[in-house]
Amino acid sequence: MSSDRPPLRSLLFVPGNRTDWLVKARAAGADAAILDLEDAVPSAGKTAAREEVARAIAGASGDTAQGTGESGDTAPGAGGVAGAAGGMALFVRVNPLDGWGGAEDLRAVARAGLAGVVLPKVAGPADVIVADRLLTWCERENGLPEGHIALVPLLESAAALRGAYEIAGAASRVAYLGAVTGKGGDVEQAVGYRWTPGGAETLALRSRVLLDVRAAGVPCPVAGLWTPIADLDGLRSFAEQNRALGYEGMMAIHPSHVPVINEVFSPTAEELDRYERMIAAVEHAQAAGAGAVTFEGDMVDEAMAARARAALRRARRSN
Repeated sequence: MSSDRPPLRSLLFVPGNRTDWLVKARAAGADAAILDLEDAVPSAGKTAAREEVARAIAGASGDTAQGTGESGDTAPGAGGVAGAAGGMALFVRVNPLDGWGGAEDLRAVARAGLAGVVLPKVAGPADVIVADRLLTWCERENGLPEGHIALVPLLESAAALRGAYEIAGAASRVAYLGAVTGKGGDVEQAVGYRWTPGGAETLALRSRVLLDVRAAGVPCPVAGLWTPIADLDGLRSFAEQNRALGYEGMMAIHPSHVPVINEVFSPTAEELDRYERMIAAVEHAQAAGAGAVTFEGDMVDEAMAARARAALRRARRSN
């Protein structure tokens, strides 16, 4: 199932008690919205927010049988973007599973319209295994294929960051996992770095986590966050650095950040044209019995052509 996850350039946080803001997320062009039931909702409002988010998920899937155990039509693929109204995938950040609130969140939102669950405060692989089992139970209860819902563990402690490889490999539904090193957040507190706009203090951390999750076979790793809302130039530089490292998208906290992130994580028309020419050059060389060929000053072969084909497929899926 994990190989079927669609790449997501931008995943925008939306407070779980403000599902009406999903309209703004769609208008901004977000590939996904993360409805937040954890930090964005005060304790007194969590039950009401859970119900509000469950209604939004039900509306996305056409499921009007909330609470009956009956679901609407299953969205195509495993956690596919088509499961969300307007072509935007819906994720939910649930509360930690160290209390009943997180489990109740899972049961309320694990419906056909849900693309994935963002799991906070992950300490190690055991937390992922518990979440995977609960999601499997919810999928069976609602007639969904096992693995339909992606799982995004958040690495918010030093122990979790150090164990990224083991956490990433704990369940096949894990996707979109990466280092989220925002200013003033849990990671900054856990590691003790001093955040700067250039990101030099987290570069090694983001690189190592990316290597760990790639080695574990996690699809579509994403990074984040950029918290200075008005500094779009800084956001662009940070996003470009993450793309150069090998990340495929970023989490975001404000709609104004989405167009910048989408642009950075999308190939340009010139890049797509070059991919087409490269593929043609490699295939022509192969037809002549050669394994590699000089193309526009670079030595290229089938491995590079395969990567170009994959980039073209992703671009067509995004359009």
